[in-house]
Amino acid sequence: MKEPIHHPGRLLSISGGFWEASALHAAVKLDVFSAIEEGARTAAEAAASIGADPRATGMLLNALTAMELLRKKEGRFVNTEESRRFLVSASPEYVGYIIGHHHHLVAGWNRLDEAVRSGGPVRAGASFEDPEVRHNFLMGMFNLASLLAPQVARRVDLSGRRRLLDLGGGPGTYAIHFCVQNKTLEAVVFDRPETRPIAEGVIARFGLKDRIAFQAGDYLADTLPDGFDVVWVSHILHAESPEFCAELMVKIHAALKPGGIVLVHDFLLAESMDGPLFPALFSLNMLQGTEAGQAYSRGQVESMLEAAGFTDLTVVAIDSPNDSGIVAATK
Repeated sequence: MKEPIHHPGRLLSISGGFWEASALHAAVKLDVFSAIEEGARTAAEAAASIGADPRATGMLLNALTAMELLRKKEGRFVNTEESRRFLVSASPEYVGYIIGHHHHLVAGWNRLDEAVRSGGPVRAGASFEDPEVRHNFLMGMFNLASLLAPQVARRVDLSGRRRLLDLGGGPGTYAIHFCVQNKTLEAVVFDRPETRPIAEGVIARFGLKDRIAFQAGDYLADTLPDGFDVVWVSHILHAESPEFCAELMVKIHAALKPGGIVLVHDFLLAESMDGPLFPALFSLNMLQGTEAGQAYSRGQVESMLEAAGFTDLTVVAIDSPNDSGIVAATK
């Protein structure tokens, strides 16, 4: 039995949730956590390090302490373990780029009512043509994929497979981890030409330049390269219409050798389309940011694959923090 509702506290918490998000976004943009990692800092010392106003910096640091992202003792601030791992820019687990990407999405979300009225995207604020926006997006994808890709590479059996196409692969994070897990595998990252410098830099960082190549192209318009044993399709479908996704599956089918497999990774809605929460909200993110994108259900993805001629549809079990899933199928 549900508890009676005595006040609107839950609604007000949801409505004001952007306050905490904005404080975190500002702290990451100012690189506050890296400055504090250099040693316990007073507000004035932190302000001098980041080139900011001492009074305002103190207010931000106190708010971050209340959010349990900093600890304060005798007027000095230090990072928590969580902040040290994920918010200090020198940390190998740093997720500041995806937080920067979230910051660039705020202007569009502020106009969500317009997108709902019109049924189409609102062009607000950030543009992928802006180098900072593009860098935060691509490295943000690297942040997120790095948390999941090692697990995925262990759970997907690619033994005997020789060539993998990472379609729209951005910085190539999944191609990298598939190649780390499978020593005889080679890969091609297929993405827009402006992605090349970041992708090649990340691939070089992992010492895989001899096994992973970057090929510039637009999967929306171009014929895909062919002759692959595996095509990895991660977080592409949600940016496109159902009609285009169906066409893309046909292209992918042609890119595979007989017996090859496609692995479709995305945020998957229930068949009722009203949950889980993250994919349902992500559909709204696609509404305000793309022409016809949305989150799809597993059943919708499977129907697209079957219509393109794929068989032996299965689901790869993964432990994802945001309700993403993998649907596999065979040519």
